Amino acid sequence: MTSPGISADPRASWQALLPSTSRALDHRVALAQAQGRAPSVVAAVVRDGEIVWEGAATSVDGHGPDGDVQYRVGSITKTFTAVLVMRLRDEGLLGLGDPVEKHLPGTGLGEVTVGQLLAHTGGLAAETPGAWWERTPGSERPTLAHVLGEEPFLHPVGRRHHYSNPGYTVLGALVEKLRGAPWEDVLRREVLEPLGLTRTSAQPQPPAAGGWAVHPWADVMMPEQVEDLGLMAPAGQLWSTTRDLARFAVFLAQGDDRVLSAATVREMRAPAAPAEDGDWEGGYGLGVQLFRRGGRTLAGHSGSLPGFLACMVFSVDEGLAAIALANCTSGPQIGGLAAELVGIVADAEPRFPEPWRPMDEVDAQVLELAGPWYWGTAGFGLRVLADGIELAPLQGKGRSARFRAEDDGTWTGLGGYYAGETLRAVRRPDGTVSHLDLGSFVFTREPYDVSAPVPGGVHPEGWRGLKQLGE
Repeated sequence: MTSPGISADPRASWQALLPSTSRALDHRVALAQAQGRAPSVVAAVVRDGEIVWEGAATSVDGHGPDGDVQYRVGSITKTFTAVLVMRLRDEGLLGLGDPVEKHLPGTGLGEVTVGQLLAHTGGLAAETPGAWWERTPGSERPTLAHVLGEEPFLHPVGRRHHYSNPGYTVLGALVEKLRGAPWEDVLRREVLEPLGLTRTSAQPQPPAAGGWAVHPWADVMMPEQVEDLGLMAPAGQLWSTTRDLARFAVFLAQGDDRVLSAATVREMRAPAAPAEDGDWEGGYGLGVQLFRRGGRTLAGHSGSLPGFLACMVFSVDEGLAAIALANCTSGPQIGGLAAELVGIVADAEPRFPEPWRPMDEVDAQVLELAGPWYWGTAGFGLRVLADGIELAPLQGKGRSARFRAEDDGTWTGLGGYYAGETLRAVRRPDGTVSHLDLGSFVFTREPYDVSAPVPGGVHPEGWRGLKQLGE
């Protein structure tokens, strides 16, 4: 079934899914609920900023959840906390390279940085010492010392990705220290209200699903207890709905200057932690999980707490997002479900590319650079695009990158090996182009052009055939 969408958009009717696509989504959610033995599963799909499908499957006849019913979303909370930290960074109140101790003295975390906590590379333990924090009152951990324990480190700082719930508790405390207000209040004022997330809260607000434990060997279940996590709230406290998480996914894909710019959310989505050994299908940015599923790259976050499972994923390239929520401790593979919902729509109704249009105008000196160039004997092609230039190998994959024009006439690499590197066209006294300089690499119009300053020089006898080599 369709919904009014995230915002008023005259294209909303155009965006409606085909009946066959909607049926495939309905079937996949029904399968997840039945095979996962979940009391209920609710889901939504977003395309180009609008909710285009909502669905649910439930064990209660005649009464199913919709996109307004709250479920506990567990560690998706971490992404909200990360947004607050990035706001502090953008305001200049902290740097990602700052040691946490600079802002929260006495934690005992030494040189662990803010950025390392965001990316789970600080070397901290995954859980708190003592009883399992998700099933015990937050009052049992009244201070950061209780959360971190006497030995907070399990790994060398900065060497590996090791998911840490205590790390995000520290980040929440950092937000409270620099804002001078409780984490929940700061989140509501700076993120929830600006984005219109009226159904996201630290405590459940009706209508809200109850959390259940389903017996692994019998078709029976019992209610799970709901705990206030106290200091651990920034790691997993929130309740939300598919509609609110749809809005949040759109924000993470596009940015919103009232909260974070497009450039900052793009930074959050960039890999910031090494992949685990043998796991090259996923990664982690700054408060954002990264997935490779079915040949596509997805970003978002999963979450779980006793009685609940949640996942929010989105594909920036395809303009799609999916949210899936369930009210059971285990059973449905909720992360796989959300990824498959994206795949169903992407495969059945692939996105139309933007129509090609010529540039309004072009600088003749830039157009002069278009065409083939050679780094040694390796051929590259330079294309002049509406938003910069692109340099790519003529054969194979190799090192390719797009470059952004700068005011001084140079270009800055935007990705891959040349990210952040400077490309400049070096001209002769008469104004003609001698060569391209890319981070000290010299690209010439001909392989080893004798008229260009090729590092190491060019053999004076030039190119020769096999018989000429012995002469």
